[in-house]
Amino acid sequence: SSLLSAENAHIPGDQLAKSVVLEDKHGYLMAVVPATRYVEFSRLRHQLHRSLDLAREDDIICLFSDCVVGAVPPVGEAYGLCVVVDDSLRGLNDIFFEAGDHKELVHMSGHDFQVLMTNSVHGQFSRHM
Repeated sequence: SSLLSAENAHIPGDQLAKSVVLEDKHGYLMAVVPATRYVEFSRLRHQLHRSLDLAREDDIICLFSDCVVGAVPPVGEAYGLCVVVDDSLRGLNDIFFEAGDHKELVHMSGHDFQVLMTNSVHGQFSRHM
């Protein structure tokens, strides 16, 4: 899990961005939240006016064939997906995310992460575990 990756890397789970792949009749969407938080589906559905649910694991494997299951980096645009980023990732000095496997993490400044996510939708749609 993302929390285990954060623990093994000795970094705060709040600073590890995890990707949650969702789908509805309009297609796939990537939600990005800290490893210490869950996506609040009802809130996200309301904010985006979509009936989103978790994508099936088989679909995720096909979409991210170059990644290990559960280690999808939060760069959905590189895979043709729209991305929504939880506001709890704003204002952090450092952000980490899995680099497509459970062994390597990408580390960047919070500012650089925000620049990377410029074209993403932002909102409050998560809660602590």
